[in-house]
Amino acid sequence: MNESLRNRLGNALTPNGRLQRVWRWLAIVWLLVLIGLGAQQWHLWKSQSRIDTDILALLPQDANDRLLSDVTRRIADANARQIVVLLGSADAAQTKAAEQAFRASLRDSVEGKALLVESGSIEGWFEQARAFYAPYRDRLLTSDQRQRLQAQPVDGLAESALAALYGPMGAPRLTEWRQDPLSLWPQWWQERALGSGLRVGDDGLLEADGKHWSIVQYDTVGSAFQLDGERHIDTLLDAATAAADRQAPGLEVLRAGVPLHAEAAAVQANREINTIGWGSLAAVLLLVWLAFRSLRPILLVAASLLIGCGVALAVTVLVFGKVHVLTLVFGASLVGVAEDYGIHWFASRQAEPADRRWKLLRHLLPGLWLALLTSALAYLALGLAPFPGLRQMALFSVVGLAGAFLTVIFWFPWLDGGEIRATGFSRWLGNTLERWPRLHGRKAVLFLGVVAVFSAVGIARLGSNDDLRSLQSSPKTLIDQQIRISQMLGMPSPAQFYLVQGDDAEQVLQREEALVERLRVLSTRKQIGGYRAISDWLPSRQRQHADAALTAKVEPQVLGKVGQAVGEPLVRPDYAAQDLDADAFLASPAAMPFRHLWLGKVGGGLASVVMVDDLSRTDALTLLEAQAEGIPGVRWVDRTADFSKLLKHYRKLMSVLLLVGIVLVFAVLYWRYRAQAWRVFAPTLVAGALTLALLGLFGQPLQLFNVLALMLLLGMGIDYGIFLIEHRGDASAWLAVCVGAASTWLSFGLLGLSATPALRAFGLTLLFGIGLVWMISPLFRPPPHDAPQ
Repeated sequence: MNESLRNRLGNALTPNGRLQRVWRWLAIVWLLVLIGLGAQQWHLWKSQSRIDTDILALLPQDANDRLLSDVTRRIADANARQIVVLLGSADAAQTKAAEQAFRASLRDSVEGKALLVESGSIEGWFEQARAFYAPYRDRLLTSDQRQRLQAQPVDGLAESALAALYGPMGAPRLTEWRQDPLSLWPQWWQERALGSGLRVGDDGLLEADGKHWSIVQYDTVGSAFQLDGERHIDTLLDAATAAADRQAPGLEVLRAGVPLHAEAAAVQANREINTIGWGSLAAVLLLVWLAFRSLRPILLVAASLLIGCGVALAVTVLVFGKVHVLTLVFGASLVGVAEDYGIHWFASRQAEPADRRWKLLRHLLPGLWLALLTSALAYLALGLAPFPGLRQMALFSVVGLAGAFLTVIFWFPWLDGGEIRATGFSRWLGNTLERWPRLHGRKAVLFLGVVAVFSAVGIARLGSNDDLRSLQSSPKTLIDQQIRISQMLGMPSPAQFYLVQGDDAEQVLQREEALVERLRVLSTRKQIGGYRAISDWLPSRQRQHADAALTAKVEPQVLGKVGQAVGEPLVRPDYAAQDLDADAFLASPAAMPFRHLWLGKVGGGLASVVMVDDLSRTDALTLLEAQAEGIPGVRWVDRTADFSKLLKHYRKLMSVLLLVGIVLVFAVLYWRYRAQAWRVFAPTLVAGALTLALLGLFGQPLQLFNVLALMLLLGMGIDYGIFLIEHRGDASAWLAVCVGAASTWLSFGLLGLSATPALRAFGLTLLFGIGLVWMISPLFRPPPHDAPQ
């Protein structure tokens, strides 16, 4: 901005100037915008809650594979509302009594009825499934049975059948002997029971870890993610656990389920919003009080912050339809940034009488606009990564900054008509600038040399960690219980699975059977754990035809041989004329435990998933990935690894963009300050290098969120250099920098206390960075007589 433009703007902003009248209308327009947004939001929130706690909403969407993203979402949604509780005791009778007390506690609770409903029980499932499968018994064979019927002579098979008929130790039967002379069906059921990994005793209780366990399942009535930050479900389960414990002293209770993790996240976020948001606001208002000792600055700065956050919330909900709870946690730290504009206004007003405030506005506007621009660009950079959560945070932050900024420039000149007296604290803090040394010549070169050496040592020790699991924020006790329940119930991981696709159900099942044959070999060799495949319960028509033909050939011969031995003719009964159909199976009660494995229509065809147990072996993932090779339509999916690779990719990409941003920011600064641009730029650059060094020395891994925080540092740190060079030697500018930097530092320092790893990485990086740029900025300030060009 050249001097003639400054003069014209200054004349227009005099009390009699035309622009002052325009400013009055702009202030009124801004008020009407706020009223309109407030009314619209009140109507919007009155209908339903707009808070989202779904952690999957934060994850990046794979733009190159929408189908896989859709499959992942379906798998996640399949159990999104389910809660599993295991009650274990050394005494089976006490376990059953504890189960009854647990169920009764939730059933008799008013809130329990409103929140939870008992999900489909597997009690009685076996009888229903056996009745469903009975007409198709002849086409249900295991791999070993198939080989035995093909290889063993009929005479040997007949001897086995005769022994099963008369022998006292005959195998358990599920049908009349003539319907299954070779006892094939019980073996088929036994193989599937072993594959499930469950060890169920005669009393119907799970036996594991030396205890008898009862399994209780519930579904949440509403969405698992529509929560208000209170411990509703957890409190209900605590009460039910207490009731169960009275029936079985020493009872062990384990809980697992997405709703429990969602509620824990909501409770944690609610606590952090209060800590970070209100803590930041209290810190800002305390600093404002110490600096100005007047109620008017406190009220106006608080108003600008609340308006900024309110507008940010309204616009975010308008754009995204809802706001993620972590966006609110991150947005709470915005308080420490958005107050810079109001504090800078009042710090400058201390040195100016009330009737000169319009001239002061003209004086401050260039620096304020540039500070807003650099901060907004830094926040907008968050939205470059395909993370819906980060894009929400970027929009929330930019709109919040803009809302606070517009409130300051449109309203403060009208509302701040009184005098702002200088306080002892503000005079002392403003005068500390003169005691701060200036670095130039050899001192500057020596300082930068020391920084370079220290940074090189620290950065050399800086490692990276892009593993998605490092961002896990659920309580450790809940994670440990989830792991134990998964091991005891043989629950596979929903993040690693085989995706099997085909043009129709028959093709999907045939391809799945080819995969299962390979997995069965690995499982027999104990190279992997078990697996879950719907083709084990729903054979392809091709396999049904082959197995039915095999039993139709062998069993009549066996019955004939046994009939000769017993002296009476034995005739094999008829079985279903039609094959077991996929639609009929999926609609039957028999499919209840396995229905989630069938995805149905996906993309242009049908699909299923094969899930694998126990991925703890060191080479399990590599071995499993190799099994999909050579089978059309089958691929191994590891979403954890996929997301980790995506995090790594965007960490590298954002690092490059950070370097590009550094060049662009310096270009903007050079356009404004020419030869003095390095003085504005150097503090942030030095602070960024030292921050990376400190992360390395403290053993903190470099993640995407550290890089994104450095981008914010680039935008915010530049502000301090801008204020010092725009108002050089001005104690009020240094006062504004100190109060603003202190509040920003406190805000992000509180964010560093977050239990959410991503937010903690943000906070820790900016805790180092903001503190360093605050201390370093005065070192590079120009002499008072050098004015910006």
